[in-house]
Amino acid sequence: MKVTLSALDTCESSFTPLVVLELAQDVKEETKEWLKNRIVSKKEDGDDNDDFLTMAECQFIIKHELENLRARDEKMIPGYPQAKLYPGKSLLRRLLTSGIVIQVFPLHDNEALKKLEDSWYTRFTLKYQPLDRIRGYFGETIALYFGFLEYFTVALIPMAVIGLPYYLFVWEDYDKYVIFASFNLIWSTVILEVWKRGCANMTYRWGTLVMKRQFEEPRPGFHGVLGINPVTGREEPLYPSYKRQLRIYLVSLPFVCLCLYFSLYVMMIYFDMEAWAMSLHESSGSEWTSVLLYVPSIIYAIVIEIMNRLYRYAAEFLTSWENHRLESAYQNHLILKVLVFNFLNCFASLFYIAFVLRDMKLLRQSLATLLITSQILNQIMESLLPYWLQKKHHVQVKRKVQALKADIDATLYEQVVLEKEMGTYLGTFDDYLELFLQFGYVSLFSCVYPLAAAFAVLNNFTEVNSDALKMCRVLKRPFSEPSANIGVWQLAFETMSVISVVTNCALIGMSPQVNALFPESKLDLILIVVAVEHALLAFKFILAFAIPDKPRHIQMKLARLEFESLEALKRQQMKLMAQNLKEESREGNKEEEA
Repeated sequence: MKVTLSALDTCESSFTPLVVLELAQDVKEETKEWLKNRIVSKKEDGDDNDDFLTMAECQFIIKHELENLRARDEKMIPGYPQAKLYPGKSLLRRLLTSGIVIQVFPLHDNEALKKLEDSWYTRFTLKYQPLDRIRGYFGETIALYFGFLEYFTVALIPMAVIGLPYYLFVWEDYDKYVIFASFNLIWSTVILEVWKRGCANMTYRWGTLVMKRQFEEPRPGFHGVLGINPVTGREEPLYPSYKRQLRIYLVSLPFVCLCLYFSLYVMMIYFDMEAWAMSLHESSGSEWTSVLLYVPSIIYAIVIEIMNRLYRYAAEFLTSWENHRLESAYQNHLILKVLVFNFLNCFASLFYIAFVLRDMKLLRQSLATLLITSQILNQIMESLLPYWLQKKHHVQVKRKVQALKADIDATLYEQVVLEKEMGTYLGTFDDYLELFLQFGYVSLFSCVYPLAAAFAVLNNFTEVNSDALKMCRVLKRPFSEPSANIGVWQLAFETMSVISVVTNCALIGMSPQVNALFPESKLDLILIVVAVEHALLAFKFILAFAIPDKPRHIQMKLARLEFESLEALKRQQMKLMAQNLKEESREGNKEEEA
């Protein structure tokens, strides 16, 4: 800590710290000097763009440069012969795994953060979020998440308003739920298509709508033999794709299948507990046994959350081990692994109750218990508990700073010490996953439990403020990341809406009222349900096709931008051709004179 104090003491008053790189206490001087030289050598050709770039953009550039520091001729990290290096290895990743660098994180801008908080969540009023300010401070990826959370919450209100009277007045009349299920189909399609248009508006305004992913830089964890990329001509690690495919199909896929089997095994234990609680209630009929009926569902909901979190760590390890070159490919494979497991883990019991046991009362009870329990657990684990721990740590840091007698910038020292102990924001993955599962609870079995949308709205109103508090005061400031949209999550939500059409049609077809219309031939009932389901899916896809992903004015602006780019390229080519003709004529004149 003495080194940190002296470093802060000698800082120039005009220096504005952007990123903290925390080293271990016993790091050798030669290692510090070597690391400093490698970082400074990357900056030699840089320009001073303090007035042009925002603080978040400057921090993103620093992160990009640090992550792209790669070993060349070094065989080891100076001063640490056990920390081996080979050409192409990410230096920052090796320093982190060796324990030489503890962590790297961007600092908060307290003045800008205070302004953002005042316009965002400190005043509990019903208003739209300041998405442009969120984007300016945290970057496009986080701003898009909060924009989607706000949009999804508002979009849930019609479902909640319509579902409430269905819950109160026509609970057992499943034939009347046809109207509600049809509205759910149109609703789930329209909100996702309209979101695409709103997302295009925002990202065009932010300048990230058109992003060329084919020239994406290799991710920091990607390793291989250092070589030349044949497309870009740059030096970067090369790794055979067949090795990656072998790892995916021979290791990752069997592991995921094993986890899915274990999830189903736990589900059957839950049903044994349900049967035990039901038999106990039927034998005694007391009030405490009626309360006991909800205990298996609550325990199962908690077990589901624990299993989801444990599987997430395993999925991250496997996806990193697969050694994907691009960050987008890494995220796609990780999301696919996690979504498959979470979908089965959270919804398999509901499908089993609905289509095997055919117990609609138990389905309503299980759905309500799983939804409400998961929402309460998420609020406690993601916001309330971290906030309480952070407040406690803040008091301890205040006392340490007040006890210091050294001549240092105590404000900066307090900020660094406080923020380095904060939790790390792991990205929007868990936040989108929570919304995805919530969307499943609302849409998959809407004709059985229409009140799910109302609980989702109540949860999301608090989620907006708790997530904002978490980002600003509980967790470290994340590095900003540019984004054009919500990525593969858009496809995940659209897939869930397709599955919801099938489940709702099947549930309505299984209702006693509908079955009474076909007392003799069940085959006719099945054929009609399948025909209706196909017709609804066709209508859904036609509706999605009819609503353009980008508004007309955005399409025109993009076309105009492409036209101007081509015209500029033509002018540049004509200029080069003219220069070449001049040089050829000069050479011809010289030859004639000779």
